[in-house]
Amino acid sequence: MPSEAALFTDLARTRRSPRQFLPTPLSPMDIRGVLEDAQTAPSNSNTQPWTVHIATGAARDALSRELLSAYEEDRPSADFTGDYGDGVYRERSYQHGALLYGTRGVGRADIEGRKEVIRENLRFYDAPHVALLFMPQLGDGVRAAGDLGMYAQNFLLSLTARGFHGIPQAILGMYADTVRESLGVPGDLKLLFGIAFGIGDHNSPMYDIGIGRIALRQSVVLHDTPGVLDEQ
Repeated sequence: MPSEAALFTDLARTRRSPRQFLPTPLSPMDIRGVLEDAQTAPSNSNTQPWTVHIATGAARDALSRELLSAYEEDRPSADFTGDYGDGVYRERSYQHGALLYGTRGVGRADIEGRKEVIRENLRFYDAPHVALLFMPQLGDGVRAAGDLGMYAQNFLLSLTARGFHGIPQAILGMYADTVRESLGVPGDLKLLFGIAFGIGDHNSPMYDIGIGRIALRQSVVLHDTPGVLDEQ
């Protein structure tokens, strides 16, 4: 394997989404570098339909407080649905939840413990920074959302390349109005999700809970492309 490919393979396969961060902030230069890397993401017809708000310090803390209040007062305001259906995708979500709560020692009957896991989400897992990814409502939104996904992957891999960490947080999109009000974002921008980022706490059991991936044969269908899925 060429050295450049090996570097990328290592980068992509060692990226982690820690659920506990150290309080140490990134330097302005590092954050700018991540944003410049993310900005190179491809997009449909080069529309670049992303608007990204970064919250740090007092702004980050105020946003977290507002999100926690919205949660406690049952004020969700999602711009997009989050239905996984009734099949394999819901089952994978259940498996993920069981692993996450199990690692924290939270049982299914522990209602308060499960609520605290949600609160930790809304505290951004103590990460010093959070990026909120907004998009305009273009058509049905699918193409723009796909473009934001590519932007986010660049963002996450850039963090990893620099020795930092990030975790995508879909839950932040469930409180879109709260985020817009806290950060002064106009209503025509829709919140897809956020990314908490900083330096992951390697000593936390939540640093790497071993979430796996399905086998290639479950997600790839080959057409006149022999040998790719042969046993190595």
